[in-house]
Amino acid sequence: MMHLVTGVAGFIGSNLAKELLKRGDQVIGVDCFTDYYARGLKEENLAAIKGDDNFEFLEADLLELDLIELLDGVDYVYHQAAQAGVRASWGKTFDIYTDNNIRATQQLLEAARESTVKKIVYASSSSVYGDTDQLPMKEGNYLQPVSPYGVSKLAAEHLCYLYWKNFNVPTVSLRYFTVYGERQRPDMAFHIFIKAILTGSAITVFGDGRQSRNFTHVSDIVQANILAAENSISGEVFNIGGDGEGIILNDSIKMMADIIGKKAEIVYQAAAKGDVKHTSADCQKARELLGYEPEMDFKEGLIREIAYLKKIYS
Repeated sequence: MMHLVTGVAGFIGSNLAKELLKRGDQVIGVDCFTDYYARGLKEENLAAIKGDDNFEFLEADLLELDLIELLDGVDYVYHQAAQAGVRASWGKTFDIYTDNNIRATQQLLEAARESTVKKIVYASSSSVYGDTDQLPMKEGNYLQPVSPYGVSKLAAEHLCYLYWKNFNVPTVSLRYFTVYGERQRPDMAFHIFIKAILTGSAITVFGDGRQSRNFTHVSDIVQANILAAENSISGEVFNIGGDGEGIILNDSIKMMADIIGKKAEIVYQAAAKGDVKHTSADCQKARELLGYEPEMDFKEGLIREIAYLKKIYS
């Protein structure tokens, strides 16, 4: 099988490509190394897979590639490439989000009309739900994002649906719920918190720390992508969350500190615009239709991420 992973040098893309290669499949990876965080970290993400004979890497912007040519011979597309970050998506920088999250997705879908691709799996986000009291979040909920980032992810979801509805492009959208684990981006909360505890720095928490999240280990995200690709279902959206209910942020920090064996110093600041108070995933639809079952215990997932970051910061 031939797989295309966009955003392959990123957190999720690199883990996904590694698993596909482990199965003996062929993988084409595309990444343009946006400057959202250090290129060196992305290069490190690729280091474990670049030497595989079944891996081909293209450093390129999706908006500048001949996508019809790129998709020739590809069976499955995992569209992970995106401009990340809720707090960075305001103001003039929204142009970057419209280019990388909306326009790039539209052009990929347009090219797919001319291809024999069996499935495009689009990486969406729980941010499409916004700040809602309807918990756990279900795919049929009213969607009202509270950040420009969330708007861009929802727009791309709609594009996936309309290309399936109008042109039979086989698409599935997966709404990820707060992904953590090995190779996590340096701007993400757990990476920041673990780094601070390891280095003896203060942790800044926006809000009172009582907000809760459904945390999903990257290995479960990888599992969900492969299940969605190889399933015959198209034109659907699925929540992909972790094992268990939402976990309070303060409790997660305490667990990190206990695992590391150091005290966490926390400084609380006003809540950031665009952040939501609670997320909780109802994954029943993914369980029933995809056979998805999150396997990673939250504490075990933290232990793995901490072990990974110790190599960098200790």
